Amino acid sequence: MKLSRLIPLGMVLLAALGWSQGAWAQAGIPAFSMETLPDGTEEYSVTIQVLALMTALTFIPAFLMMATSFTRIIIVFAILRQAIGLQQTPSNQILIGIALFLTFFVMAPVFDRINETALQPYLNEEVGSLEALQRASLPMRDFMLAQTREDDLALFIRLAGDTRYESPEQVPFTVLMPAFVTSELKTAFQIGFLLFIPFLIIDLVVASVLMAMGMMMLSPLIISLPFKIMLFVLVDGWALIIGTLAASFGV
Repeated sequence: MKLSRLIPLGMVLLAALGWSQGAWAQAGIPAFSMETLPDGTEEYSVTIQVLALMTALTFIPAFLMMATSFTRIIIVFAILRQAIGLQQTPSNQILIGIALFLTFFVMAPVFDRINETALQPYLNEEVGSLEALQRASLPMRDFMLAQTREDDLALFIRLAGDTRYESPEQVPFTVLMPAFVTSELKTAFQIGFLLFIPFLIIDLVVASVLMAMGMMMLSPLIISLPFKIMLFVLVDGWALIIGTLAASFGV
């Protein structure tokens, strides 16, 4: 392109840029605005709400792992892979993918309640953001309380040094969350222990046979691995494991 053509084009771009800057300066975007509602609550500007939403997105992975069924599912899958004797099959990506979709299946009733009672009224401007957040927390609280053991909940209430709660529904999330995670870890390891037993028996039988035959240098894992895979396939192991995990949440 010739220089004679570049100069008019540059002038047009500069003019457009100058107009856009002037328009932004005239219109302006308020960095912060707060409106007091008739009931006394406070509503913040959309800009602040978007900023808070973007900040909250960074906590979604931790929330997904700690406040849903994901923790129990992924731990059971990891223990199952170790019990069979497969180090990298299925891979971590596949296990996480299966755990995510199974988590969505288990949590679907909870997410539907959140959508009906909190998200849709908020999008229709029937409730404010704070009330929508409070409504959304109720289904999650019910799910977490249903999966939390009473002794674990009592432990963290005692550690918090606050015994004024008359019912579990009054326990704050700061106490309920660690109690829920502790219960999920305990349940996952109990299921994993039961999964280990049949595969452990196969390892013991194969090791005893190899010892009786005097084959000391041959690793029992090489011989037992095909039998464990065959047993797992014959009993339709994946359907049993996934069905048991889903049923353990009351689905």
